[in-house]
Amino acid sequence: MTALTDHDAVLEQAAAWRAEGRGVALATVIATWGSSPRPMGSLLAVDESGAMTGSVSGGCIEGAVVHEARDVIRTGEPRRMTFGVTNEMAWEVGLACGGEVQIFVERVE
Repeated sequence: MTALTDHDAVLEQAAAWRAEGRGVALATVIATWGSSPRPMGSLLAVDESGAMTGSVSGGCIEGAVVHEARDVIRTGEPRRMTFGVTNEMAWEVGLACGGEVQIFVERVE
């Protein structure tokens, strides 16, 4: 028997929520540049109530993605989100370098 990967666990939870009749969105890291807490391909599943599993970043970015994911569930319109910190801004808050992450959010049918 093969162990579940993080991706498998996120997708299985999304499928279980859909089987229960819940609205679900899937957020995927589609591009990164510089410093990024999660690599390309990282997943976050969100249900209509805001329950989530997986991770695409952390902190305020993840909160913003959950908020947008709930809107995507409601409207059915996918969207691309971009978050970034310049090198100068990163230095000011004690980080070694800036970075950018792009996340694609889509409703699971």
